[in-house]
Amino acid sequence: MNNLSIKSRLIFVISFLSLLLVGGGIIGVASLYSANVSMRTMYENRLVPMGKLDQVIRGIDKNRLAIVESLNGDPAVVSKRMDEVERRIEEITKNWNDYYAGVDGEEKKHAEKFVQLRKKFIEEGLKPAVAASRSMNVQQAMELAAGPLAQNYQPMQEAFEDLLRLQQTIARTEFEHSQSTYMLIRNMSLFATLAGLALAAVVGTWIIGAISKPLNAAVRVAKNVASGDLTQQIEVRSKDETGQLLQALKDMNESLVSTIGQVRTGTETIGVASSEIAAGNADLSARTESQASSLEETASSMEELTTTVKQNAENARQANQLVVSASDYAVKGGDVVGQVVDTMGSIKESSRKIVDIIGVIDGI
Repeated sequence: MNNLSIKSRLIFVISFLSLLLVGGGIIGVASLYSANVSMRTMYENRLVPMGKLDQVIRGIDKNRLAIVESLNGDPAVVSKRMDEVERRIEEITKNWNDYYAGVDGEEKKHAEKFVQLRKKFIEEGLKPAVAASRSMNVQQAMELAAGPLAQNYQPMQEAFEDLLRLQQTIARTEFEHSQSTYMLIRNMSLFATLAGLALAAVVGTWIIGAISKPLNAAVRVAKNVASGDLTQQIEVRSKDETGQLLQALKDMNESLVSTIGQVRTGTETIGVASSEIAAGNADLSARTESQASSLEETASSMEELTTTVKQNAENARQANQLVVSASDYAVKGGDVVGQVVDTMGSIKESSRKIVDIIGVIDGI
């Protein structure tokens, strides 16, 4: 069930509650149907038949009373009353047949007994009394009314009362059965309602837990990640939407851990490189200072060299002037040298002559 999606779970819950609703509706309809059947049975099998029986016994009593009243009546009135008696006999027969068509079992036995006694009551007492009354034979009518009519009425009345008591017993039995059915349906309805509520509570709790627990876990994970805690263990126990959310958070957490590890490694590398760069910068600074000192010395030397060059240039200029002067003097000196050479030659010649003279002198 943990692998079902939230959509499937909600569909399941809605379907389950719909089934409970349909079940409750079916039970309610069944209860109404049962109550309706009981009421219809009570009406058709008890109220209507008892109404027919009431019309039967009322008609019988009216006919018996009409016979008694006709003993001292006017012939025209007696004839009218006897017509009413014969008409009521037909009505009683019709009402009885309507009742008798729906009886069975023990009730039918009691009804057949009443039929036999009523037939005897009519054949031996009522019809002869009607005939005597029509013929205005008062004495015979009185004898029939006091004799066969009264004698046959009593057992017929007792059979009718037995039939009524049976009707009451059957009606009571059917009422008790209806009450039992009502109690059964009521208890079933209460049980179904309570069971439905319990199941709905269990299923609702399960659905709420299945949705809220993973979401709460996801919220905790998100808060921990937001606070910088990436050491948490994320457990994914389902494959529904919440499970997919937790899996995504788990992947994100692992990705963040990997990324931060790479950043940390890069930071350490950058730290080492920064240290090396700092050392290089220090060395470069020292070299720069040395170069600056050398440059200062070079600048000083260049200044001295510039001064020297300037001085040399001045000296060169002066030397040039001297050279020019020397050149003039050299030309002049060349002439002088020539003259000197000539003079030296003359001196040499003179010296030779002197030597010769000395030699001559020495020789002398």
